[in-house]
Amino acid sequence: MSDVHVPAAVSPMIPRTLFNEDHEAFRATARRFFETEIAPYHEKWEEQQHLDRELWNKAGELGLLCATMPEEYGGCGVDRLYSMILMEEQARVGDSASGFALHSDIVANYINNFGSHEQKSQWLPKMATGEAVTAVAMTEPGTGSDLQRIKTTATLEGDHYVVNGSKIFITNGYLCDMAVVAVRTGPADLGAQSVSLMIIEADREGFSKGKPLKKVGMRGQDTCELFFDNVKVPKENLLGAEGMGFIALMKELAWERMMIAIICSSAAEHALATTVEYVKQRQAFGKPVAAFQNTRFELAEMRSEIQIARVYVDRCMELVVKNSLSPEAACAAKYWVSDLLSKVVDRCVQLHGGYGYMLEYPIARAYIDTRANRIYGGTNEIMKELISRSI
Repeated sequence: MSDVHVPAAVSPMIPRTLFNEDHEAFRATARRFFETEIAPYHEKWEEQQHLDRELWNKAGELGLLCATMPEEYGGCGVDRLYSMILMEEQARVGDSASGFALHSDIVANYINNFGSHEQKSQWLPKMATGEAVTAVAMTEPGTGSDLQRIKTTATLEGDHYVVNGSKIFITNGYLCDMAVVAVRTGPADLGAQSVSLMIIEADREGFSKGKPLKKVGMRGQDTCELFFDNVKVPKENLLGAEGMGFIALMKELAWERMMIAIICSSAAEHALATTVEYVKQRQAFGKPVAAFQNTRFELAEMRSEIQIARVYVDRCMELVVKNSLSPEAACAAKYWVSDLLSKVVDRCVQLHGGYGYMLEYPIARAYIDTRANRIYGGTNEIMKELISRSI
């Protein structure tokens, strides 16, 4: 365990108007949780490559999991601004280990939006309390962002499917009790029309997990491979209609990309705050590093760019709440803000000098932890391709 000091954020040049008192009360709870339960144990999470399992239950007890789900299924029925707050507070402390957002805002949405009443009743309440940890398994070795070419198959045999294949880079995979898995239920030449989604419990015979993957950064996050060897899955575990999986995935990907933009925007603010504090304290040639014109200009540029990103992300979230955000706007947010974060962190490392390369400093951890944002959720190159199609 280590003491956690989170520097005060640089004040925004344009005030935010998204949140009300209830939102801020939720933020206070989330902030305490991440500051006391997550951030001090960063080294522990990295060593074991996942959070302690009981933290999921603690998060559930505080109402931090699946808050946007309907009350009848264990949620609070609140808007996605609550999800935004949770992700911002996670990024504020430099947490790259917890997979709460994927569980609450991706897996839960698939079940709530496409599942039957029975599926919702079975899983969402347990997900809200932390009794069940969940993952979504789409990516496969060799397919990357091309979901139409997945090779994991689900063959119908009587009253059940038999699933064979593997998935890679699965967040929450090692601790998961259940995964929503993208499978092929028809001929490969049908492409997207043969992709389906399926709920697969981790205790089913033939379902196995690899060891947590050794990553460059985000080493505390639970990420592993999943393997399916003749796994028998009841027909009622099909999520939505057969062959509708790709459509469901596309509908949810816009929100997943906004989630990345939210985290990156807050992470950039955190990187700047950390650097401002450092350069004001660090002396060079008899005066603070902050006193040099180059430092001031660098900070001014980053503050401006981060503020511009913040305004765009907040405006996108206003549209998310109204269910009117376009897919290309979400793609733009994901690619531009994740690119910006990488640029900001790199410049902040430079301003730290040699200490910026020491892992005891938050900016060094950010340097290795934030790079993946430009890859997952669809690579930034894919984002540009999707944006271009709407022109």
